[in-house]
Amino acid sequence: MSTLRMGFTCSKHFNGFPCCHRQWKHPGHCRFVHGYSRSFTFWFAANKLDDCGFVVDFSCLKPLEEKLRNQFDHTFLTNADDPLIAHWRQLEAQGALALRVMDNVGMEATAELIWKWANSFLLNKDKGRTCCWKAESRENDCNAACFESIPNWYKSLDQSG
Repeated sequence: MSTLRMGFTCSKHFNGFPCCHRQWKHPGHCRFVHGYSRSFTFWFAANKLDDCGFVVDFSCLKPLEEKLRNQFDHTFLTNADDPLIAHWRQLEAQGALALRVMDNVGMEATAELIWKWANSFLLNKDKGRTCCWKAESRENDCNAACFESIPNWYKSLDQSG
């Protein structure tokens, strides 16, 4: 089995996204509403640099950063199956919180979600020249989760000859 070669790589870190969530199924203290200032790191790959010599021009990532900010900046995250979701919706209607409903608010699922967001953005922007091969969702200095995968549409060095 050959190793997939990605060519050039770079990373971009975004921080300062204070939000709160709870893991309602957890038997311990994680079932309570608690918050963190989340941060996110993306690792990008390209088999060919752009005209400026970049894997990814970081100044072009503003739409991705805005999507992160909309989802995670001063928001309350809840799982779609949270039995208190009607209460969270009432609190949102009363102006007490900015509710974001997710399939899973955990760091692992968040890492996969932001990986998908980054790759959707890059596929549209670069038409397969670049990809995000790893995304990290961090809740604090000690706890983080990553999702790693090469999108099947990425034109890796092994595919491009």
